[in-house]
Amino acid sequence: MDCLGGILGTILADIGRGMCRSTYTRTIYTIRYKSNINALKNALNGLAKVENKVNQDLKTLEIKRKSLHVQLKRWLRDVEDTVSQANSMQERRVSCAPFLKCRLSQKLVVILEEVKRLEKRGVELLHIFSVEGKSELVEKILGPSILDQTVASKMVVKVINSLMSDKVQKIGVWGMGGVGKTTLVRELNNKLWKEAATQPFGMVIWATVSKEFALGKVQKQIAERLDVKIILGETEENLARRIYRKLENISSFLLILDDVWKSIDLDQLGIPQTDGSKIILTSRLLGVCQSIRTDIDFKVDCLCEEEAWELFCQNAGEVTRSVLVRPIAKKVARECGGLPLAIITVGMAMRGKKMDKLWKHALKKLKSAVPCVKGIEEKIYQPLKLSYDSLEGKMKSCFLFCALFPEDYSIEVVELVRYWIEEGFIDEKENHSYLMNQGIVLVENLKDSCLLEEGARDGTVKMHDVVRDFAIWVMSSSQDDSHSLVMSGIGLVEFPQEKFVPSLQRVSLMNNKLISLPNQVGVECVQLSALLLQGNFHIKELPEEFLLSFPALRILNLSGTHISSLPESLNKLNELRSLILRDCYYLDKVPSLEGLTKLQLLDLCATRIKESPQGLETLISLRLLDLSRTHHLERIPAGVIRKLSSLEVLDMTLSHFHWTVQGQTQATLEEILCLHRLSALSIRVVSVPHLSPEHSSWIKRLKKFQLFIGPTANSLPTRLDKRRVTISSLNVSEAFIGWLLANTTSLVMNHCWGLNEMLENLVIDSTSSFNMLSSLTVESFGGSIRPAGGCTAQLDLLPNIEELHLRRVNMETISELVGHLGLRFQLLKHLEVSNCSRLRSLLSLGNLICFLPNLQELQVSFCEMLQELFDYSPSEVLASAESVVPALRVIRLRNLPRLQRLSKKEESWESLEHVEVIRCNLLNNLPISSSNAHRVKQVKGETHWWNNLTWDDNTTRETLQPRFVPAHA
Repeated sequence: MDCLGGILGTILADIGRGMCRSTYTRTIYTIRYKSNINALKNALNGLAKVENKVNQDLKTLEIKRKSLHVQLKRWLRDVEDTVSQANSMQERRVSCAPFLKCRLSQKLVVILEEVKRLEKRGVELLHIFSVEGKSELVEKILGPSILDQTVASKMVVKVINSLMSDKVQKIGVWGMGGVGKTTLVRELNNKLWKEAATQPFGMVIWATVSKEFALGKVQKQIAERLDVKIILGETEENLARRIYRKLENISSFLLILDDVWKSIDLDQLGIPQTDGSKIILTSRLLGVCQSIRTDIDFKVDCLCEEEAWELFCQNAGEVTRSVLVRPIAKKVARECGGLPLAIITVGMAMRGKKMDKLWKHALKKLKSAVPCVKGIEEKIYQPLKLSYDSLEGKMKSCFLFCALFPEDYSIEVVELVRYWIEEGFIDEKENHSYLMNQGIVLVENLKDSCLLEEGARDGTVKMHDVVRDFAIWVMSSSQDDSHSLVMSGIGLVEFPQEKFVPSLQRVSLMNNKLISLPNQVGVECVQLSALLLQGNFHIKELPEEFLLSFPALRILNLSGTHISSLPESLNKLNELRSLILRDCYYLDKVPSLEGLTKLQLLDLCATRIKESPQGLETLISLRLLDLSRTHHLERIPAGVIRKLSSLEVLDMTLSHFHWTVQGQTQATLEEILCLHRLSALSIRVVSVPHLSPEHSSWIKRLKKFQLFIGPTANSLPTRLDKRRVTISSLNVSEAFIGWLLANTTSLVMNHCWGLNEMLENLVIDSTSSFNMLSSLTVESFGGSIRPAGGCTAQLDLLPNIEELHLRRVNMETISELVGHLGLRFQLLKHLEVSNCSRLRSLLSLGNLICFLPNLQELQVSFCEMLQELFDYSPSEVLASAESVVPALRVIRLRNLPRLQRLSKKEESWESLEHVEVIRCNLLNNLPISSSNAHRVKQVKGETHWWNNLTWDDNTTRETLQPRFVPAHA
């Protein structure tokens, strides 16, 4: 009985404690009911602010990031539901009975937590949006997609799933060359790019490593992606520290290292291994992945037969549908072993070949070739050899020559084609321009055959590393005219004398660290045609007998070496076509060149020579002479240039040498007039040449030229691809430049005087327009611009002007120039005006110019008197509702303290996309309304200026608010 009583007492005690706790909890909820109501009210206010901001950004994203709509609208729906519940509960509290307060208070706490969660998520979304104006989180990498390859697509999904795992930080993607590792990670990168707003990384960085790993090269790629400034001469250790600090400030990043061949010390690169950040690397070797201690590795296998056949058909084209060809084509595709690179290459090689005999022959070739290296040659080189064998004529040699450059090297197409010409791969009989065009066609054909691909810069190409390996294999094993020694860009210190054999045709040791060259090679390489030694800056001397081992040499490139002189033995290279000494900054002595009668290209750019080499006049085959950046060149003897009868290109951009019209001891402009084959010219002339009509016609023969006229005329070096004239520090009052204008696409006049008299002469003497001129720049002219006698042209003298730049010109309006020259600006696309202190308006609209139909970009700065862009004085112009600049996309205005308006009040510029207004405090409205606000991508200016702008309606301001970028004055 006592025992039962004890048990009963324990039970009652537990029940009592539970009832006390329950009563206590209900009491607390009841007491806190009012405070919970207030907390919810405050939380709802905070959520409302975030909701409003998200709604504003959503309007922006309808244009920029439609992929975020689902996520955004889901969040907004959740907000709407939660707010509805909260409002309902607040209404119930008014008539709430006391015993219900406890239950309502409990529900209030739950809803309060949900409101806080939604507010936090909204802030996270806004943070994503805030990077809109910064570097892209993910940069799209161009290249073929693998969406139609099931196995590869599944592999991408697996890698992405691993990225999302907290247990995985480093991922290895490995497989044989050409199997598609780069393509796979590129697909992954681009998938993240499409989902930029939802993917978890603060930055995705892509860097190509390559076989000859260079720490600084990889660091530079990473630094550029992170907007870390590259400092000339900076140590790799210091750059690593700056990269490390930048990455530490990114919450999480993904680093993709492509084409890794050996272990990499991530600390030396400057890569912090922080939580949430991931690294993906691709390599041909599993051991490399393991040495970097990857957490998981994915092997990329070749395509299955079905996918391989589909890829083959895409590249071979419609011919694979032929009843006769299809069975054989399937066997050819099968011989490619499922290797994407081989499939694409062979498919392109067989594209358009309709005869079944050609396919049978191709199949036989694929099966009969005996590989020298097991695996690589069998599965890569032999399919590539089929593509190589299908090249016609000299295309094989052109292709192999590309492999002389280092791995992952972006080759300048112009440089490459010149090599081909000098090697004789392209017929030398045609003119230089024709040969260049023919060479470009060959480059495009090689790209179409997938044997070349786009380089890192415009105008460059490069070889896929597997294709380059194949080409080197062909050249190293060949005993015909392609036997070559290729050791470029591998860090070579000692000259590989033991590898020189008599059968060598070409040697490339470029971009190494060679310290010196031997006096004798040891063997006579009587067939060697090309010796590429550029980029070995440690080389200071070219021994006297070194060149005697290469009597048949056609190309010698010593660019970027530190040689100060050349040996006399150079003169014995009777077959030499190209001598390239570019950027040999210490070279000041060149021996006589009289023996180089077959020389076609002489490049002395950026050397220290003081006078032209002796024997230059004997180079009757010379087509291209580059003396640009010869800052010490003072003398070219009279009579030398006129004897270069084959010369087609003369480039003396930024040379110290000045050409004169007359002279006895120095070369004169008259000598250039005698060069009837000349097609490209860049020189500096002391004064505007006074030429007879007969002589002035020579300029019409030139396809491109740069003439710098005046004692100080100069310009930054540009590609010689225009017809450009720069006149500087000259009195042009007596010089008639009509013959120049009639043949020029671009004219720059800087610090000239007598301009009004010159304009008077133009108006009086010109019987037709200067149709060729498309760009005009006038700088530093103190007087007003108007013809001295007040004459007015009867027609538009510059009807095709597209660019107009006026800097430091003393005028009140551009119309001063417009009226006298009859300008209409119908094709004007770019207008820049700066530092014109008297300028009050750009243009007075009226009879000649009512609007600028093609103006796309307008820049005006530092014109302190400017009050308006356009003078709408005529009533008919003022009454018109049409836009003055219907095509204007970009307007940049800086330091215009008196500017009050851009346009008429009712006018809107419908094409406007970018607006920048800095230090224009009186400007309080923009030609933007609800009709064109959606087109505007960015408005940049000071915050106080933005806040003081007036708008026709609130909708316009709300639309533009997310696109406003504050600028510091």
